[in-house]
Amino acid sequence: MQSSNADGNLLRGTLDFLLLASLEHGPLYGLRIIQDVQHRTSGHFNFKEGTLYPALHRLEKRNLIRAETRPSDTGGPPRKYYHLTDTGHTELTRQRNEQRAHASALRPYLEFT
Repeated sequence: MQSSNADGNLLRGTLDFLLLASLEHGPLYGLRIIQDVQHRTSGHFNFKEGTLYPALHRLEKRNLIRAETRPSDTGGPPRKYYHLTDTGHTELTRQRNEQRAHASALRPYLEFT
Protein backbone atom coordinates (compact mmCIF):
# COMPACT_ATOMS: atom_id res chain seq x y z
CA MET A 1 0.00 0.00 0.00
CA GLN A 2 1.24 3.47 -0.74
CA SER A 3 0.19 6.84 0.43
CA SER A 4 0.91 10.18 -1.13
CA ASN A 5 1.53 11.83 2.23
CA ALA A 6 2.90 9.25 4.64
CA ASP A 7 5.30 6.39 5.16
CA GLY A 8 3.91 3.14 3.72
CA ASN A 9 5.17 1.15 6.71
CA LEU A 10 3.08 3.26 9.08
CA LEU A 11 -0.05 2.82 6.95
CA ARG A 12 0.31 -0.89 6.23
CA GLY A 13 -1.65 -1.80 9.38
CA THR A 14 -4.77 -0.01 8.15
CA LEU A 15 -5.17 -2.03 4.95
CA ASP A 16 -7.52 -4.70 6.34
CA PHE A 17 -9.70 -2.06 7.97
CA LEU A 18 -9.98 -0.05 4.75
CA LEU A 19 -10.87 -3.13 2.71
CA LEU A 20 -13.53 -4.27 5.17
CA ALA A 21 -14.99 -0.76 5.37
CA SER A 22 -15.03 -0.53 1.57
CA LEU A 23 -17.22 -3.63 1.42
CA GLU A 24 -19.58 -2.49 4.17
CA HIS A 25 -22.28 -1.24 1.79
CA GLY A 26 -22.21 -4.11 -0.66
CA PRO A 27 -20.11 -6.34 -2.89
CA LEU A 28 -17.32 -4.85 -5.02
CA TYR A 29 -14.68 -6.26 -7.33
CA GLY A 30 -10.98 -5.43 -7.11
CA LEU A 31 -10.74 -2.28 -9.23
CA ARG A 32 -13.87 -0.85 -7.59
CA ILE A 33 -12.40 -1.50 -4.13
CA ILE A 34 -9.24 0.40 -5.11
CA GLN A 35 -11.33 3.27 -6.52
CA ASP A 36 -13.59 3.36 -3.46
CA VAL A 37 -10.68 3.63 -1.04
CA GLN A 38 -8.93 6.25 -3.16
CA HIS A 39 -12.14 8.29 -3.45
CA ARG A 40 -13.17 8.05 0.21
CA THR A 41 -9.66 8.97 1.41
CA SER A 42 -9.28 11.77 -1.16
CA GLY A 43 -6.42 9.89 -2.80
CA HIS A 44 -4.41 9.48 0.40
CA PHE A 45 -4.31 5.69 -0.01
CA ASN A 46 -3.16 4.32 -3.36
CA PHE A 47 -3.26 0.51 -3.61
CA LYS A 48 -1.62 -1.59 -6.25
CA GLU A 49 -3.24 -4.87 -7.32
CA GLY A 50 -0.16 -6.68 -5.98
CA THR A 51 -1.06 -5.43 -2.50
CA LEU A 52 -4.84 -5.69 -2.82
CA TYR A 53 -5.32 -9.29 -3.90
CA PRO A 54 -3.07 -10.95 -1.29
CA ALA A 55 -4.92 -8.91 1.36
CA LEU A 56 -8.31 -9.98 -0.01
CA HIS A 57 -7.20 -13.63 0.00
CA ARG A 58 -5.98 -13.26 3.59
CA LEU A 59 -9.35 -11.81 4.65
CA GLU A 60 -11.13 -14.60 2.79
CA LYS A 61 -9.08 -17.27 4.62
CA ARG A 62 -10.12 -15.63 7.91
CA ASN A 63 -13.80 -15.89 6.80
CA LEU A 64 -14.19 -12.11 6.97
CA ILE A 65 -15.11 -11.81 3.31
CA ARG A 66 -16.43 -14.17 0.65
CA ALA A 67 -15.83 -14.06 -3.09
CA GLU A 68 -18.46 -14.70 -5.73
CA THR A 69 -17.85 -14.79 -9.48
CA ARG A 70 -20.35 -12.81 -11.55
CA PRO A 71 -20.59 -11.91 -15.23
CA SER A 72 -18.94 -8.62 -16.16
CA ASP A 73 -21.28 -5.69 -16.68
CA THR A 74 -19.10 -4.53 -19.59
CA GLY A 75 -19.10 -7.80 -21.54
CA GLY A 76 -15.60 -8.86 -20.48
CA PRO A 77 -14.58 -11.92 -18.51
CA PRO A 78 -16.40 -12.73 -15.24
CA ARG A 79 -15.37 -10.72 -12.19
CA LYS A 80 -14.81 -11.81 -8.62
CA TYR A 81 -16.97 -9.75 -6.27
CA TYR A 82 -16.11 -9.66 -2.57
CA HIS A 83 -18.61 -9.13 0.23
CA LEU A 84 -18.50 -9.12 4.02
CA THR A 85 -19.55 -12.18 5.96
CA ASP A 86 -21.29 -11.88 9.34
CA THR A 87 -17.87 -12.43 10.93
CA GLY A 88 -16.52 -9.66 8.70
CA HIS A 89 -19.18 -7.21 9.89
CA THR A 90 -18.27 -8.02 13.50
CA GLU A 91 -14.56 -7.58 12.76
CA LEU A 92 -15.20 -4.28 10.98
CA THR A 93 -17.01 -2.96 14.05
CA ARG A 94 -14.13 -4.07 16.27
CA GLN A 95 -11.52 -2.49 14.01
CA ARG A 96 -13.53 0.71 13.63
CA ASN A 97 -13.66 1.07 17.42
CA GLU A 98 -9.93 0.38 17.60
CA GLN A 99 -9.20 3.01 14.92
CA ARG A 100 -11.35 5.57 16.76
CA ALA A 101 -9.52 4.86 20.04
CA HIS A 102 -6.19 5.16 18.24
CA ALA A 103 -7.14 8.49 16.63
CA SER A 104 -8.42 9.79 19.96
CA ALA A 105 -5.19 8.83 21.72
CA LEU A 106 -3.14 10.62 19.05
CA ARG A 107 -5.24 13.78 19.08
CA PRO A 108 -3.17 15.61 21.74
CA TYR A 109 -0.04 15.03 19.67
CA LEU A 110 -1.66 16.19 16.44
CA GLU A 111 -2.83 19.53 17.76
CA PHE A 112 -0.31 22.32 17.43
CA THR A 113 -0.09 24.62 20.42
